[in-house]
Amino acid sequence: MTNDVRAVEWTGDGLRLLDQTVLPGRVEYLDVRDVDTLVDAIRRLVVRGAPALGVAGAFGVAVALLQAEREGWDRARRNAAIGRIREARPTAVNLAAGVDRVLPLAIEGAAAVAAGAQELLDEDVRGNRAIGAFGADWILARTGDRPLRVLTHCNAGALATAGWGTALGVVRELHARGRIELVYADETRPLLQGARLTAWELEQAGIPYVVQADAAAASTIMRGLADVAVIGADRVAANGDTANKIGSLGVALACEAAGIPLVVAAPWSTVDLAVPDGDNIPIEERPAEEILGWGGVKTAPAGAAAFNPAFDVTPARLVTALVTETGVLEVSAGVTPGRSDRPS
Repeated sequence: MTNDVRAVEWTGDGLRLLDQTVLPGRVEYLDVRDVDTLVDAIRRLVVRGAPALGVAGAFGVAVALLQAEREGWDRARRNAAIGRIREARPTAVNLAAGVDRVLPLAIEGAAAVAAGAQELLDEDVRGNRAIGAFGADWILARTGDRPLRVLTHCNAGALATAGWGTALGVVRELHARGRIELVYADETRPLLQGARLTAWELEQAGIPYVVQADAAAASTIMRGLADVAVIGADRVAANGDTANKIGSLGVALACEAAGIPLVVAAPWSTVDLAVPDGDNIPIEERPAEEILGWGGVKTAPAGAAAFNPAFDVTPARLVTALVTETGVLEVSAGVTPGRSDRPS
């Protein structure tokens, strides 16, 4: 695989998804030509990451239209199927946004919808490149033009987007400029997206890295071993509160305590101006089996219950900078401590 790996591709009559549940052990693809398969793939994290979900959702409308034509669905059944795609995962705003963007094209048919979805994919790749450049410029201007030690949490790379990546797009850009000394990739419990996916991408790109336990992140930061933390986002509220993979809040708190920047890298489509603050971001809770066992083997007592939120919310006051394809917003600079004011 190269840096141009695509998690989502249109084949002409369906979607081809890189199956992220079997990486890094195997590189396999899932061909999707019906709504049930797509919804299941989204929920099982075959495809994941806010921008990639947006693209998959957009192409999913075309899948639904083609299936409706093959199977003779009426309009109500077709619309219900599209709604199931739109709501397959609640926290990432991009999934619904991708569906909504191409839905007006449905009257023109599946080909028009697929063309609209391809435009979204191409825009995402261009936007990711811009995020990488803006983020690298901002970081180097504040940390010094030198090789950096970067900490990242979960996977916000080519696998989580239409290509290149958001948080890892910043890392790739820094590496291209010779400004990466080492990347600390948090393993990301419970499904190890950092250890399985981020590490895989860094390996493919030849970027020096180590994998660490999530519980080590705060210590790494407080010991002065990291110069900056760069993470992605699944939804950013109007006031700058940021939802990302569970564990991101702990990274943010450690960054504040150590006085290093926490940089959130995400496309502008991830900013949900209809949501005033983090209290209004829905937090997905996933199946108990993900944290009560691994690889089909139980690791907790038979009677154990589980609490498995997929995301947490980092308050705007802890977000040093939000990098989008339009530039950099210094979020915490515009927030009064102890309040939820929208950043200026």
